[in-house]
Amino acid sequence: MNKFATLHIIDSAYSFPVSEHEIVIRLRTAHGDIQNAYIIYESKYIYGLTQKKAEMVRTYVGETFDYFTIKLKLEDTRLAYVFYLYDGKEYKYYSEDGLTDSYDFTKGFYNFFQYPYINRVDIMPKVEWMSRAVFYQIFVDRFCIGDKDKDFSYVNLKWGDTPTPKSFAGGDLKGIEKRLDYIKGVGASAIYLTPVFKSISNHKYDISDYYLVDEHFGTNEDLKNLVNAVHSKGMRIVLDAVFNHCSENLDKFQDVKKKGKDSKYYDWFIIDGDKPVDDPCNYETFASCTYMPKFNTNNPEVQKYLIDIACFYIREYGIDGWRLDVSDEVSHDFWRAFRKAVKEIREDAVIIGENWHDASNYLRGDQYDSIMNYAFTKACLDFWSTESIDAAGMSGRLNDILVRNTDTVNSMMLNLLDSHDTHRFYSEVGENENKYAAALCLLFMFPGTPCIFYGTEIKIAGGYDPDCRKCMDWDKAYADKDSRIMKLIRTLSEMRHKYDFDNASTIIRSDANNHVVLKIDFANGDKIHLKVDNTGDDIELTVNGGIIEC
Repeated sequence: MNKFATLHIIDSAYSFPVSEHEIVIRLRTAHGDIQNAYIIYESKYIYGLTQKKAEMVRTYVGETFDYFTIKLKLEDTRLAYVFYLYDGKEYKYYSEDGLTDSYDFTKGFYNFFQYPYINRVDIMPKVEWMSRAVFYQIFVDRFCIGDKDKDFSYVNLKWGDTPTPKSFAGGDLKGIEKRLDYIKGVGASAIYLTPVFKSISNHKYDISDYYLVDEHFGTNEDLKNLVNAVHSKGMRIVLDAVFNHCSENLDKFQDVKKKGKDSKYYDWFIIDGDKPVDDPCNYETFASCTYMPKFNTNNPEVQKYLIDIACFYIREYGIDGWRLDVSDEVSHDFWRAFRKAVKEIREDAVIIGENWHDASNYLRGDQYDSIMNYAFTKACLDFWSTESIDAAGMSGRLNDILVRNTDTVNSMMLNLLDSHDTHRFYSEVGENENKYAAALCLLFMFPGTPCIFYGTEIKIAGGYDPDCRKCMDWDKAYADKDSRIMKLIRTLSEMRHKYDFDNASTIIRSDANNHVVLKIDFANGDKIHLKVDNTGDDIELTVNGGIIEC
């Protein structure tokens, strides 16, 4: 029995409450090492006098480890427990002392694992609407021109031509409102917009006024109208919060440039010197962009300024949440204060971080609800694009991604194949429609919330930024309304809306024929099975045994 691989961590993704009387317990073991795993548990105040024993289920099989899971329903939530493991040859106990041949239950109070008490405030709540949502991400400048009477003097890109980093095509908020029936018809029930506030760039990630919608996109009234129109169609809308940095044109930073340390905003930024200097740059920035100075989010005044902005658009405009740009470079202290303020206004306002890597330390219920799941993106690229992993490697990778976080978080993760920051997935798979369809099936059936980037449904191709940010081809969108991919996305979206994925168990494994197999069992007895290979030539999706056309 491999003692070095066996692991359990209390009050973590290995031990977390899902209600006031339910807790999920996970145990990690070496891959293939343990045949049977049991938990021996009881209230910590009577442990040693009486115990209950239950068998755990091997729910996740990663590339290196297996993970056994059980959900316990408790009357007394002051839980004490140890594990009892069998590897086919011998039984051992596993407690805080590690693996042992025997265990003295009468002295268990020294070394059993415990969850001392389930406090309601420590239970991470779900944003319930996320489990049935399908997101549609829009890069505003390239989606649709709705206002035909605006000043077009800034537009320097003919609609449909290849964009450059400084191209302006003219997309706006009225254009999005104009296409809401189309977006809903594709199957989306939620929209995520890249930034819409005052900025000199086409992408608007360098904001100079957080309370003013950029004139290229319209007015604040246009934003309010869009939000209301989205809601009138039973949909949700999430905006992009750029709170790591701002534009050098922000009035606060300009004040510091003029007054240096005499400015009351000097400590709003991170400056090495009496005043900010561009060359050589002596202040912290986003990446190496001197025109995007980094906020000092450790400063309470900065925290209040940014949190007030976030609350304003939830309270006054009714938006349904925020996606947080470069969120992993902002202090944990800020995000904790941010969450408290946002959730006090609306508990169901979703908070989605842009963390490209393992973000489990942000996902404990005190900061974000979820992240953009680029680990899922990379797994799909490795399986279908480079084919650097086989089905066993892919299923292992997907399981390893899931065990990073609690079930609650996994149900809200924003899963995606591509975005405004990546190559288009259709190009990455060599414009192979079969691989593309297989990946879309996995995207929609994987635990969490699927998100497609505008144009996914019409197979927009493209390389890295700015090529991934091409203009939406509306002639093709309406001409292809009955194409294979369009119909598939609609079908998959209907399944997400219809079935209660939030109350389903998903087992992911590989088979001998290099297929990744998902078995989804719903609480009401419904079953969805998905089987895909890395060629895309063999896709099988069934609902309660009935075949779904892919």
